Formats: sequence, C-alpha cells, structure tokens
Amino acid sequence: MSVTTSQLTLAKAITSGLRHALADDNRVLLMGEDIGALGGVFRVTDGLQKEFGADRVMDMPLAESAIIGTAIGLAFCGFRPVVEIQFDGFIYPGFDQIVAQLAKLRYRTGGAVSMPITIRVPYGGGIGAVEHHSESPEAYFAHTAGLRVVTCSTPQEAHVLIRQAIACDDPVLFFEPKRRYWTKGEVTEEIADAIPLQSARVVRDGTDVTLVTYGPLVATALDAAAAAASDGVSIEVIDLRSLAPIDFPTVEASVRKTGRLVVSHEAQLSGGLGAEIAAGVTERCFNWLEAAPARVTGFDVPYPPGSLEEHFLPGLDRMLDAVDRVLGHPNSLTGWTE
Repeated sequence: MSVTTSQLTLAKAITSGLRHALADDNRVLLMGEDIGALGGVFRVTDGLQKEFGADRVMDMPLAESAIIGTAIGLAFCGFRPVVEIQFDGFIYPGFDQIVAQLAKLRYRTGGAVSMPITIRVPYGGGIGAVEHHSESPEAYFAHTAGLRVVTCSTPQEAHVLIRQAIACDDPVLFFEPKRRYWTKGEVTEEIADAIPLQSARVVRDGTDVTLVTYGPLVATALDAAAAAASDGVSIEVIDLRSLAPIDFPTVEASVRKTGRLVVSHEAQLSGGLGAEIAAGVTERCFNWLEAAPARVTGFDVPYPPGSLEEHFLPGLDRMLDAVDRVLGHPNSLTGWTE
C-alpha cells in the first residue's frame, strides 16, 4: 500500500485531515461562522463545502452558544460534529454549553450517550491582532472533567490530531496555533501507526534540562535547544500534544534523566498548565530534581496591543534564561555576574 506524503502548511494539513474525516464517515459534519463559501477566516475549510455539500459543511449564525448547543443535539442523534470557533476569544459565549453540558453528558447518562464533538479553536498570539484574537484559554477547559484538550505544533501533528480527535467518542477541544498556520512541513496521510491522542512526544533528546511546551512554542523551544547546544547545554524538548489528560509518564521519564524542568506556554502565569505540570512533576519526581522547576509564560495582564506582544510572548531569550536558572548559572533573577 502506497503512502501519500505532501508538503503542506499547518492550516492545509488540518484541511486535509478534515477532508479525510468527511470522506471516511458520513456522520461527520462541519459547523461554524463563514466556514462554507468563504472557507473560514484562515481558509482552513476552503473548498470543503463545494466538495461535500452545504448539508455537511454548514455556515452558522454568529452565536457560539447556539452553534455548540446545536452540535450537542446532533451528537445525541448520532452525528459527529466538528465546530469551528472563529477566534480564541469568541469561545466565551459558548462556555456554559461546553463546561455545563458537553463535558457532563456522558457522565450524566451513565455512559449511555457519548459526545463525539470536536471544537476547533485558533488560539495564541503572534499575528499582531487585538486581545480577543490572540488569547490562550486552554487552561479553562483542561480544568473541566469530561473534556479532552489537545493542540498541534507541526503540519504532521495537525493532520494526525484532527483525525484522531474526530474519531474520539469524547468531546475534544482542538487548539490550533494560529501563528504557525503558515509553517510548512511534510505530511503523511497514513496515521495507523501514529502515537495515541493522549500521548506527548519527545521532539529533541537531551540530558541536562527538560523543556516542556506545546502548540506555538514548540518551534521556539527547539530554537532555544539549538542555541543552548552551542554552549554545551543539552536540552530535551517535549511537545505535550495533549493538555487534558497530560502524559505525565513521558515527562517524568525525562525529568528523572535530566533532574531539571522548564515549562513554557503563551497563556498567563497564574493558574496555567505550567503550574499543573510543575506541581505534578514535583510530586512524582521530587527525589530526582536538582532544582526547582521554572515557568516561562505570558504575564498576568490582559493580552497587549499587537505592537507590544513580542514583550508578552515567551521567546528564545526568556526560555534560555529559565534554563540558566535551573542550572544554577547567572540569570535575570540572580544577576549576570558570578
């Protein structure tokens, strides 16, 4: 059997994954604002309505609560809806439907009713947009029992994860790093041997520090690891992929090898995924830690105007500063002199 590979952007890798899901299962429906003739704000669904028809790729009114509520009703009837939320900050009108209904229905019915709904959310900054177009609300949903939360970092991971999410019988929040939409990479359409939906992946081996991140910051972490290597520091980079549940065994194995942990995400510091990972690793790996875990995140302020976002978003320098911190090297907290 031949394996089809293509050079695709991350956005088009998601398009390809959606096309596979629509073709493979007549119960799959796409729903969202301007996803049909327009193809979505980021053109992720471009051409799919023409290919599969308006009854399977549906334009919906500007009402996120109504869109998600309709998807829940369709799931009750045996369909597998895929909902697009146009921008991260637009998900809040649908928050009640997601956390009070969607997340609870399988439990509420004793497992009799599954909710195979995938909610696609372009998220994160880096595109020079205003706050409701640049936020990272993943922690709200990772905190909600009954939801799976995943995010992709490369075109290949985007293609694999969207197909796995749609095939899952649990509700899945699928966060798409919008500033990486135009990143190109090779995509293999055969996913039978792909790692499971809930698994993290080690994207660079290392021995001195474990750097855990996800989504848009995986590329930044790899740049930081390459820069550190020139100074003789070996960083192991882990792409979480799944934010709920978190693949702690993969993270633990790395920390027990390196003895040091840095966690990074774009979302604000307080109550973020970095706090959960740092706490979980401290509980599980306390006797292996050589230093306190360090977090590199956005700041505890509303997302700033586009002209200031480079100061808000974690970058290579801030990641390397945290690496220096856990290694006991001079850093921004201790000062730069020995």
